[in-house]
Amino acid sequence: MNTKVVIIGGGYGGLRAIEFLAKHQDMSITLIDKNPYHYLQTEAYGYIAGRFDVHDIAIDLEKWCRGFKNRVDFFYEKATCIDYDSQTVTTEKQQVSYNYLVIATGAQTNFFSFIEGLRENSYGVKNLMRAYNFRKEFENLIYKKLQNEEINNTDEINLAIGGAGLSGVEVAAEMAHVIENYAKTLGERAKKIKIYLIDASDTILPGMSPFIITNTQKRLEKLGVNILTSAFIQKLDKSAIYFKNGEQLDYHFMIFTGGIKASDLNTNVSSEKNRINQFIPDQELNIHGTKNVFAVGDCVEIKDIRGKLLPPTAQIAEKSAEYVANTISQRIEGKAGKPFHADVSGIFVALGGKYAVGEMFGFVRVKGYTAYLLKKAITHAYFLGLHLRINAGYKNRIKQAQSHHAI
Repeated sequence: MNTKVVIIGGGYGGLRAIEFLAKHQDMSITLIDKNPYHYLQTEAYGYIAGRFDVHDIAIDLEKWCRGFKNRVDFFYEKATCIDYDSQTVTTEKQQVSYNYLVIATGAQTNFFSFIEGLRENSYGVKNLMRAYNFRKEFENLIYKKLQNEEINNTDEINLAIGGAGLSGVEVAAEMAHVIENYAKTLGERAKKIKIYLIDASDTILPGMSPFIITNTQKRLEKLGVNILTSAFIQKLDKSAIYFKNGEQLDYHFMIFTGGIKASDLNTNVSSEKNRINQFIPDQELNIHGTKNVFAVGDCVEIKDIRGKLLPPTAQIAEKSAEYVANTISQRIEGKAGKPFHADVSGIFVALGGKYAVGEMFGFVRVKGYTAYLLKKAITHAYFLGLHLRINAGYKNRIKQAQSHHAI
C-alpha cells in the first residue's frame, strides 16, 4: 500500500519536499495550497520596482504537479485545521487523510499592532497582491512625474521602506536604481523622488557580516537612499510617519518589511508556538510530540544543532524540507533519524541593476557585477527547474488527451 504524504503549502519548502519525496515510487503525494501559484518571494524586489513581470515571479502549481506524471495531486484549497488522531487535514471543501504530513505554509508580514496605523497605511511583500498594489502605486508615481504633475500638492515625494533587513534593503536599492535610470526621461524631476529606509536597529541588515553591511550601505548611499537607523516608528497616518523622538516624515506611500509572523493555519493547529506564532518543533522538526507531522520553512522556529536560531530564508526552508523528506523515507524503512542540522551556506543581496553583494561559506566574498552574476545564476537554476517540471507536465497532459481521444 502506498504511503500517503500530504504537503500543506506550495512555497520553497513545500516544493523542495515534493521533489525529494517523489523519487520514491511507493508514495502518493498531495499538495494543498490556498493559492494556485508558487510565488518567488526572493524576487519581489524586482517585481515591485517594475523590472520583473508577474510571469518572472509566479508559476502555476497545478501544471508543476502534473510534471510528476500523476504521482502528485494538487488541491487548490485552504487548509483550515489538522486532526492528529484521525490523521486528516480539513480544507474548505474536504478532508484529506495522511500517513505523513509536512506543514510548509510560510509566513506573512507582521504589521505590528503597537504601531498605530501601520496595517492600514503600508504594503507588504509576503503577499503577491499587496506587492502588486505597491507596484501599481510606484508606476503611477513615475507616470505622474513624467507628466510633471504635482502629487499631494507638492513636487517632492518621499517613499518609505520600513525595515532594513534583506527584503527592505533589496526593495530600496532596486527602486532607487529604477529612479536613477528614469533621470534620462524625467530630468531634474527624478531628484524629487526620495527613498527612505527606516529601521529601529542601529544598523541595516542586523545579524549579517561586516562585509555585507558595509558594502551594502556604500551602495545604498551611492544610489541616494536615505538610511534612518535607530528610528522607532510610533504611528502612521495617510501622509506622515511619526517617530518616538517627536520627529515626523511626510511620505507618499510605504512598504513594510520589518517583521514576519507565521501563517494563519498555525493558529488553528494545536502545538507549542513562539511569540510570532511559529511552531516550536523537536530536533527532528516534528510538532505536537508526533513522529509523522513535520513543519518546515518560515512557519516553524528552526535552529541549528548548536541551538542557534536560523534566519527565515528560502535557503533554510529548502534545507529543512530536504531533511524532512529524507527523514520520512528513513522512518518508512524503519531506520532511526538524526537531528536536523544546517547552516547558512551563503547570502546574496541584490542592490539595484547589475550589482549585488555576496558571501559564501564564510570566506568567499564578492561584490558588484560578479556577485550579481552569481546570484542571477542561482535564481536562474531554480526557475529553470520549475519550468522544466511544468513543461513535463504539459507534455504529459497532451499525451493523456491524445490517449483519451483515441479511446
